[in-house]
Amino acid sequence: MRSRALPYAAVAFAACAWGTWGLVIRWTDVIAPMSSAMKSTIVMAVITLVTGLTALRDRTPHQAPWRARGWVAFLGVSDAFNILLFFAAYRKAIAVSVLAHYLTPVLVAIAAPLLLRERMTPRTGAAIAGSLAGLVIILAPWSGAAVPAEVAASAALGAGSAVFYASNVIVNKLVAGAFSTSETMFWHGVVGTPLLAAFVPCGEWAALDGRAVAFLGIATVVPGAMAGLAFVWGLRRVQAAHASTLTLLEPLVSIVLGAALLGEGVGARTFAGGALILAGALAVMTQPSGPDAAPAS
Repeated sequence: MRSRALPYAAVAFAACAWGTWGLVIRWTDVIAPMSSAMKSTIVMAVITLVTGLTALRDRTPHQAPWRARGWVAFLGVSDAFNILLFFAAYRKAIAVSVLAHYLTPVLVAIAAPLLLRERMTPRTGAAIAGSLAGLVIILAPWSGAAVPAEVAASAALGAGSAVFYASNVIVNKLVAGAFSTSETMFWHGVVGTPLLAAFVPCGEWAALDGRAVAFLGIATVVPGAMAGLAFVWGLRRVQAAHASTLTLLEPLVSIVLGAALLGEGVGARTFAGGALILAGALAVMTQPSGPDAAPAS
């Protein structure tokens, strides 16, 4: 039972670690403001460096087929745009952007039966619906004061990142047998880092603040590299729909940390929505295994 719960715990850890991104980004801008493209490039570069080191020991004994290599290259491109769009959405109406970004579980739940042949159970569907309802209750985008143009831009950027994020979940399943967890993270970073760097304005490279770069680089190790490794490792051992539902813990953690460390208000709406998110996560973590369970890699 313990070994079966460990992959779910790894995905939950990754989601909770990702919930600290708001603090990391906010504190980086306090030191020295950066563009979303620059932040994304530094984050991806650190992930690539750390997972390159772990890949020295975590390697597959055989050569990957070209088809799998192509999927890893696609993963690098999709994750680059996922990060770039999400960081850009944060600069506008945050509540709307986060809500749109977490359309991911719905997209994965729709795609997984078609692409991965994972059976959608009523319990998983109810968990997704309940967790998304909890997210809507917490964020309540209808109560914000953002102008319509900002709302539309944030929704578009967040939804765009959700599409790329959902494709990451699916593609990680497709390369599980060809690349180890560390190799997948490293090679996707080799593709994604220079792609993100191409979006950084030329003048910003010369104006970089060393303190901000150092802080962001160090702070990225846990929510970036370690969480990424944990997520990919766990994803290969649980159903894609289950994993994407557990990632709904991320916004819950973000709101709790924002209240505790940034003084952002937490009311009854947050507690009610958080209860629904946790209930959805618990439902997929305790679902009995069946013939449709994902095999261990």
